[in-house]
This record gives sequence, structure tokens and C-alpha cells, in this order.
Amino acid sequence: MQGTSPSLAGVAFLARPGRPAVVTPTLAELTGPTHGIVELPVRLMWNAERTFDLADPDQLLWLYENVLRETTRTEDLRQLIDGCTLRQVWPLLNLPRGVRRAWEERHPALRDA
Repeated sequence: MQGTSPSLAGVAFLARPGRPAVVTPTLAELTGPTHGIVELPVRLMWNAERTFDLADPDQLLWLYENVLRETTRTEDLRQLIDGCTLRQVWPLLNLPRGVRRAWEERHPALRDA
């Protein structure tokens, strides 16, 4: 199932040129890991170092930024992002404007995080 890409006046919010931001319908469906080591698939991270220790706050932010920016599948979001954690770290994430706008449009509570 493809994710939804919120739009304003029919123009999708873009993660980067030519790639719409992918957003899940609810934050509750984001049930990714909250601890341990996570390895991203090559389609989300081309670097040889694709493992992240979720106990390290900087690595957690880097993982979330990469997944939110690079994914084209809602399933990646569901498997790799945790909704409660996303709300906690949202203000700290360095995201493209289109990704941030898409998520905040769909989930207004993130704006207040």
C-alpha cells in the first residue's frame, strides 16, 4: 500500500525534487523499534554504515531523518518509526520542508510537539 501524500492546491509536498513525501494516515500505526540496533535497507541508506543504535540520541535522529526523507513506502514507516518516539523527537529532526509540511498537515499534533 502506498502512503498518502498530502497536497495543497493539488501539489504534493516533496521530500526532494520528483519524490512526494510519504505519510501514514495515523501515528498509532507507527510501531517501529524503540531500542536496540536497527539496520536500514540500502534503498533508504546507501552508506556502508547503515546500522543505528537507538540508545544513542544522535543515531536515533539520523535514522528517523533518513527514513522520513527517503522512503517511498508506508511499510518502511510502520516498521522503522515509532509514533510516540516520533512525537518526542519531532522538533529536533532536520527534515526537508516538504517532508515536515506533509507530516504536520496530516498530523497537526506534531506542530505542537
